Amino acid sequence: MREDIIDRIIKEAEYIATTGATVRKTAKVFHFSKSTVHKDVTERLYFLDKDLHKTVKKALDKNLAERHLRGGEATKKKYKKIKDVG
Repeated sequence: MREDIIDRIIKEAEYIATTGATVRKTAKVFHFSKSTVHKDVTERLYFLDKDLHKTVKKALDKNLAERHLRGGEATKKKYKKIKDVG
């Protein structure tokens, strides 16, 4: 694997591990697609740094478990905004 790709994967993984960010947020920060970031941290990272992979997996699992809560909150804000305007 190319050195620049390895560096990118490690930086993305460290960002997720330290901030607990979602794949979408990480993709925006690093200016890559969420598909690329997801593949980097779920598949490629395993072969580079198994300990970091475990840490990132925990963060991603937490984000997955909380996803429905974030979606519900976004919908609540949307309809509150519509009600306040209208």
